[in-house]
Amino acid sequence: MDASLVGRDAVVERVWRALAGGAPALLEGASGIGKTTLWRALVARARRADWTVLTSAPTEAEAALPYAALADLLRPLADRVPALPPPQRVAADVVLLTGDHDEAVDERAVGAATRTLLDAATGGDARVLLAVDDASWLDPPSERALRFALRRLPRLPAVLVTRRTGEIGPSPVPLGLDDDPTGHRPLTRVGLPPLGAAELHRIVRARLGGTLSRPLLARLARDADGNPLLAIELARAVLRLPRPPGPDEDLPVPSSLRHLLADTLRALPDDGRDAVRLAALLTVPTGKDLAAAGVPAGALDAAEDAGLVVVTPSRIEFVHPRYAAAVRESIPPGVRRRLHGVLADAVSDPDERARQLARCAVAPDPGVAADLAAAAARHRQRGAPALAAEWYDRAAKLTPPKATAERDRRRLDAVQCRLDSGDYAAAARAAEAAAAELTGPAHAEALLLRSMVAWCVDDLTGAVSVAERALAAADPDGRLAGRIHAHLTLFHDAPEPARRHAAAAIARLSDRDGHRPLLTAALLLLFFHEVRAGRPARTDLLDRALALEAGEPSFLAGSIPAIWWKATDDHDRARSRLHLMLDRAVARGDEPWQHETLTHLGEAELLAGRFAAAAEHIAAARDLGEQLGTGLVGETWLAGMLDAHRGRLAEAGAVAAAGLRRADEFDDAWCRRIHRQLAGLVALSAGEWGEAAAAYGALAAELDGSGIAEPLAQRFEPDWIEACVGAGDLATAARAFARLAERHARLARPWTALGLARSRVLLDSAGGGDPSPALAALAAACWSPAARAAGPAAAGRPGRRSRRRSPNSPRWGPSPSPNGRRRNWPGSAGAPRPPPR
Repeated sequence: MDASLVGRDAVVERVWRALAGGAPALLEGASGIGKTTLWRALVARARRADWTVLTSAPTEAEAALPYAALADLLRPLADRVPALPPPQRVAADVVLLTGDHDEAVDERAVGAATRTLLDAATGGDARVLLAVDDASWLDPPSERALRFALRRLPRLPAVLVTRRTGEIGPSPVPLGLDDDPTGHRPLTRVGLPPLGAAELHRIVRARLGGTLSRPLLARLARDADGNPLLAIELARAVLRLPRPPGPDEDLPVPSSLRHLLADTLRALPDDGRDAVRLAALLTVPTGKDLAAAGVPAGALDAAEDAGLVVVTPSRIEFVHPRYAAAVRESIPPGVRRRLHGVLADAVSDPDERARQLARCAVAPDPGVAADLAAAAARHRQRGAPALAAEWYDRAAKLTPPKATAERDRRRLDAVQCRLDSGDYAAAARAAEAAAAELTGPAHAEALLLRSMVAWCVDDLTGAVSVAERALAAADPDGRLAGRIHAHLTLFHDAPEPARRHAAAAIARLSDRDGHRPLLTAALLLLFFHEVRAGRPARTDLLDRALALEAGEPSFLAGSIPAIWWKATDDHDRARSRLHLMLDRAVARGDEPWQHETLTHLGEAELLAGRFAAAAEHIAAARDLGEQLGTGLVGETWLAGMLDAHRGRLAEAGAVAAAGLRRADEFDDAWCRRIHRQLAGLVALSAGEWGEAAAAYGALAAELDGSGIAEPLAQRFEPDWIEACVGAGDLATAARAFARLAERHARLARPWTALGLARSRVLLDSAGGGDPSPALAALAAACWSPAARAAGPAAAGRPGRRSRRRSPNSPRWGPSPSPNGRRRNWPGSAGAPRPPPR
């Protein structure tokens, strides 16, 4: 047994048996506990067994580089790339940097190429191991491509993954390894516990050659908390002392790893220390780049002997990522700037060169600023907006003062990228600062960005107010004014002002330039608000917008077609549209857009009566919303609706009560509308007829006061009628029936037809009339394909007092996407609103 695996032999055998049997394995433990050592041992064993081994050991710095990990994994399969279909071949070439392509990476093509390459590798007799060390640093595009491929492979490779624990809360299993619907490949999940003094003694003796007394080892094990990495560093510091510390003396070693590594670095020769520093400052240190930076051959030998790095023919790896971070932190600022300059002159990769330039330039330089802006644009295109924002900011600061237009554009691009990444607080601060300092059109652009941030955090009043300021600062007849009008169309809840802004946007935007997506959005929003205002549905606007988008949904109002199809019970078409939007969001790495689309999907499946699918989408939306800081109001309301459907009335009632309190606190009409409906549903399901009737009546009054004549997918009148009949208020029930009949006459849908039939039976029975004709009509409606399309929302039985029913669910509305185009968030009653913060 390798001395480095002392105390872990049983773990190694257990994991190897799982891998040999075709099951995935996950090694987990605290930083420095020995995961990487075990991972390397298992990878070496697979190579000795003549397996095809695909490995990646990403670092913290590489987590921001799209497809860095995937390139490492697929590089041994590069000879298979020429046989791929053209779109997959181009995607693989770009990822592996083996081709010269200017086109953006298509994430779906990357996933398909990954699947095809892995399928070919696993199709023969050779066993394949896919091994990822420290999955916490997997870049998101690589992780998504691997997930996509592993879910679709007919014959799966053995998969070995490690990840650290203890620094953050519970997180999903990497690559979805615990998702095995067949049950044939259960995940082997192994947590690495701390080692005892005996095991640490053997490891320290094998690594350092010294001997320590048992009492000293016990103290060392205690201070290292059983962590072999820290124990080795502590032992190394002790062995450097002229004499061991006595029992009553403190261990004369620094308390932090940084100080321990500083001692190790001081013991290195000068060329070795510089080599280690240069390696730590590179994103992916390689011998080629270090040689170009003037590092002589053998300069890292002493650092390798000291256990800091592992030198391989292809790259230099630090024994642990914390070592690299500690080395970087120890470099004096002036020396660090000089070393970054050396690396900027040495490296060949343009992104790495830009990264080094960003850290060594101190004065405005147009060339450096241009390089940084170009690198930022590449990362933005590859789905890394947070990194792009930092580089745009740096590019703006290094742009000479006389280049005002370029400086302002880069600064605004940085704000936009922060918005794209979902960092709303940082985007708000940056937009406010830009609005205060910029002039002319750039000032109006900054105000528009600030209004987008306000919308995303559900500050509706602020969004409208700031957008109006942006409009006042722009040329009233220019394209910028048209863009602002398009956003104001979205921001307004009342249909009439929204319609006016939509018309103004359409008049100012062209379909022959980059504003085409906004023109598409303005057409969709005009269609949407015309319907909400009670006007005849102008489907010509919808058709024109769909033709203009040519399969690429508008980011500003892309959910409106799905809203319309949900409202008219065309659930399959709505579902297809939303999955298309979700695919686009995943391809762009746009998590806010993913969150919005998942929320729409949850509502769509709820309306269609597919509760399991609804629960899955709602849960995913809530998880992502919590990370993005959306406030979780919309997602929580949806979960409350699902609880009400499933008979969990206490939970649903608590959601309704909290939502109504929040609506009163912030005077939020949208929040009030959706939670009044939920409160009515809970009361109706509990047999509280009067309370349910009051909630629905208040909802109707809210809608009437807002100018919303047609709330589209907010379907509550049949339940309101049932509540009124149960409470004995037949006069109000009749008025609610007339309201439903008006909605049906204005826009006939399967659910309105079924709701009228159901309500007619209730009213005839309650009024002492003969319900037979109405029952016959209801029976015919319930068995029609249209009624089945309407879902459970309108299919209640007359006279039924079940506490588990399916309500007439509200609808979602659009909201801005932090993409400069915009995103659609859930709303209610036909009103475009995001979930409140």
